[in-house]
Amino acid sequence: MAEQQPVVFALPRGGVPVGFEVARALGAPLEILAVRKLGAPGNPELGVGAVAEDGTGVFDRRSAEMLGMTQAMLDATVERECDELRRRVERYRDGRSPIPVSGRTAVIVDDGLATGLTDLAAVRALRKRGARSVVVAVPVGSSSAVSMLAEEADRVVCLTVPQQLRGVGMWYRDFAPVSDEEVVALLAQAADATGPASSPPATAPPPRAAVPDGGEAPAEALTIEVGDVRLAGTLTVPASARGLVLFAHGSGSSRLSPRNRAVAQSLQQAGLATLLVDLLEEREAARRELVFDIDLLAGRLEALTRWALSQARLQSLPIGYFGASTGAAAALRAAAALGATVSAVVSRGGRPDLAGERLGAVVSPTMLIVGSLDGEVLELNRRAAASLRCPHELVVVDGAGHLFEEPGALEQVAEIAIGWFGRYLDGAPNTALAGVG
Repeated sequence: MAEQQPVVFALPRGGVPVGFEVARALGAPLEILAVRKLGAPGNPELGVGAVAEDGTGVFDRRSAEMLGMTQAMLDATVERECDELRRRVERYRDGRSPIPVSGRTAVIVDDGLATGLTDLAAVRALRKRGARSVVVAVPVGSSSAVSMLAEEADRVVCLTVPQQLRGVGMWYRDFAPVSDEEVVALLAQAADATGPASSPPATAPPPRAAVPDGGEAPAEALTIEVGDVRLAGTLTVPASARGLVLFAHGSGSSRLSPRNRAVAQSLQQAGLATLLVDLLEEREAARRELVFDIDLLAGRLEALTRWALSQARLQSLPIGYFGASTGAAAALRAAAALGATVSAVVSRGGRPDLAGERLGAVVSPTMLIVGSLDGEVLELNRRAAASLRCPHELVVVDGAGHLFEEPGALEQVAEIAIGWFGRYLDGAPNTALAGVG
């Protein structure tokens, strides 16, 4: 396909992680094509049309009429969604021009097809921009959507076409919302890998942590050998640190996660050292079965804990874990294995249920933090809490979703974490010799 000079166009936000992997496999540049669904009145999740960033639109008039949607209602919906499209384009491209597609093959990637209307709008928009051929590539889709798109795209690649879709999210083990920050980070990473097909977003300088005395603790980039792999990490040790918190990231995330970095900075300001490490090498992160291999991730976290306790400047610090999403399960499994070596665990929007039978073996005091709007995960946390035998609490952040993107939500997470670590790390005995060996 290289001779066709493909450009991968991911539909944000959910299509961007999928598009990132497709672009990497093809060695092609990754671009976004902003498209918004036009929702039905009173049920915005039910799509009756879609509009692309250049104004190209598609509209299922029959469905809209059945739902009582007037032309005035449609116009108002289009205007509202176009405002969001403009915001996303400005945020994601940061002023750069879109990658040219004239005479090239455009590969549209989404996380799945329900009605297929957003992808149809994307196909038509790229035709207008002069694409030589247009391919739609998705992991899962309804048969009706695949058939419709096959009429307009040059090719439709859909790995799974179930008899009944019942929603795209049903076909993912982790269908957590994708944030703007993740989209920007993936676009930057893809640009670094393929070269400047257009001006890539500027990369942020390494973070520096403010500490209580008003100075700054430098963030130190590390490569830590664990068995036959080399894991990239960032260590920040404030002056007079009173504990060390190791972060276990969730699926599809990394040590560069803006949310975990924000929490880590708050912990650093409270006098806690932090170690953010990718538990998988880059080549491993592309394998989805490893992303969800809780035993593997927990083993890596255990090894990193042993490494930290072998370092002269860290070995006197009590250890805490901060886990997010699937990383919370890895943190709890590692804590179960290491016993009193781990003084406290905090889970943010976590999947402690994936720790399975090891939950009952955890002795580390555990805090579970979940957003009130994250209904399924909240129920999973309630069930997991019933299996814990250690001191534990479940705190629900009102009005917060899975990613805690709402104003003030992540600050609440950091405040709760600081309180929990302060309660159980301050004055906790270091048990490196007894618990790690």
